[in-house]
Amino acid sequence: MRIGIDLGGTKIEGVVLDNNGNELLRKRVETRQSEGYQAILNYIAQLAGHIEAEVGEQCSVGMSTPGAISAITGMMKNSNTTCLNGQPLIEDLQTLLNRPLRIANDANCFALSEALDGAGKDHDVVFGVIMGTGVGGGVIFKKQLHQGHQHIGGEWGHNILERDGPDCYCGHKGCIETLISGPGLAADFHRHGGSGSLLAGDIVTLAAQGDALAEAAMQRFLDRFGRAMAMVVNILDPDAIVLGGGLSNVERLYSEGRERVAHYVFNDEFITPILKNIHGDSSGVRGAAQLWESNET
Repeated sequence: MRIGIDLGGTKIEGVVLDNNGNELLRKRVETRQSEGYQAILNYIAQLAGHIEAEVGEQCSVGMSTPGAISAITGMMKNSNTTCLNGQPLIEDLQTLLNRPLRIANDANCFALSEALDGAGKDHDVVFGVIMGTGVGGGVIFKKQLHQGHQHIGGEWGHNILERDGPDCYCGHKGCIETLISGPGLAADFHRHGGSGSLLAGDIVTLAAQGDALAEAAMQRFLDRFGRAMAMVVNILDPDAIVLGGGLSNVERLYSEGRERVAHYVFNDEFITPILKNIHGDSSGVRGAAQLWESNET
């Protein structure tokens, strides 16, 4: 059996999957960032221990994190649970758990889960997309995660889409994440005269009700989605694209958004399906467990 742990900013969630991918148990605890790095390690180890006590055997452990392991230093980087950055997370957890551990970022785990037994299960090359508070992605080749030499495979959210666009926390301007994330859509609406108190979901609803400002924001959003996704398709040419995150619930992405991608792709046709995820919020934690194959447990 395989344990998956999803380390988030507010909660740490764990599941255990049997060798057929069936979920047997789910538990969660608070992350409690204010208590610091060592406390978070202890909570993860305790959660894994409680799960194993209930299922009655030692399991492999995989973990989904916001951020990644630096290929240069082996330390955590780019995590919004900031006390993890610069720390030897995988080494310290392996010591606590007394076994090997596999870690990938949350977008990679989402992509793996959806490619193995989710919306992309019938396709060899899957690009899994997270569009929520941020924008991320993961690449799966023949059921295997491709993290890349520098562990940045799939990080399309930090390609520059508009050079005069909004500032991004990464230090550049106009990254995809600043324009087609939930906060990116809301900020664009505000810049063009809309209320600054509305969230992305509110704007989608207003556009459906005929609000002109909201519809104009949606048109910019869909066009940016088309241009951004066409970049990936022109390079990777995946068999399927699976959308996740809160904005994956915007139905217009699968119709008008797909038409915009087709317009910008360097080909005379665009046959790649753009699919909604099957596992939803569970994809990350399931994908963490699936970093280990069933025959490795």
